[in-house]
Amino acid sequence: MRMKLTNVSINNLRCAKNIAHFKKDRCFMSQVYQENLVSVIMPTYNSSSVLEASIASIQKQGYQNWELLVVDDCSKDGTQEILRQLAKRDMRIRPFFQTENRGSGFARNKGLSKARGRFVAFLDSDDLWHPDKLEEQLAFMKTHGYGFTFTAYHVFEEQPTAIKRTVRVPRKINYQQLLKNTIIGCLTVMIDREKVGDFRMPLLRARQDTATWLSILKEQDYAYGLTEPLAYYRVSATSLSSNKWRMLKKNWQMYRECEGLNIVYASYVFSCYVCNALWKRRRQIG
Repeated sequence: MRMKLTNVSINNLRCAKNIAHFKKDRCFMSQVYQENLVSVIMPTYNSSSVLEASIASIQKQGYQNWELLVVDDCSKDGTQEILRQLAKRDMRIRPFFQTENRGSGFARNKGLSKARGRFVAFLDSDDLWHPDKLEEQLAFMKTHGYGFTFTAYHVFEEQPTAIKRTVRVPRKINYQQLLKNTIIGCLTVMIDREKVGDFRMPLLRARQDTATWLSILKEQDYAYGLTEPLAYYRVSATSLSSNKWRMLKKNWQMYRECEGLNIVYASYVFSCYVCNALWKRRRQIG
């Protein structure tokens, strides 16, 4: 049973505001989306060394009816010039430039507000997609009438051919299950806004994607998993240990401040999250 905190924190208010916004848009949605267009949302920040490869993986998709909304969060390394040049060569690429650094959640929300497609997907500027990703996932959604889907994905360091492990996913997951096992990779998600409604991400510096999926699953019964790996998540060898501790802290904050779980239930789902995270890391591909 989920219980709310009696003292609401600033982050809790931010999350509550976004959840209310999501429910309102779902009930009173008036925007007309382009029927088969997939709007891909990509935040960038100092991504000049990896950005072109990431965008190329979108351009190589078998399904070509997409738009790419790239929101740059005040990069200082040449990312913005790369974006301008790419946009000149491909009109489907729509760059937006922030005037101050606001974080990836704010950048994704900017992209969502400008998106024209019925379907939305997410890809960070250092990650990659399999060429069949959009085509297979869209067919999966249309065949079954699903509104919220995700896929398995590979984890790599330098080259996507050198895969460290593969994150396997369940065929479906609900709110309670996602609390215990934050298995949904943002780079794999596709959402049908005509079924789910419009939505925004809470303005957190980390875990805003998982908080968003939890928010949606309070309204939808399930998110549905496509078990074929269709994306590639890049990790840095030097940042693995620091990221693990950072994610532990951010997950705990999300349970307490955003989801409003009491300390007993938060401790329970947090322990489940840790066990599942350890299990995922041990499932190396042979």
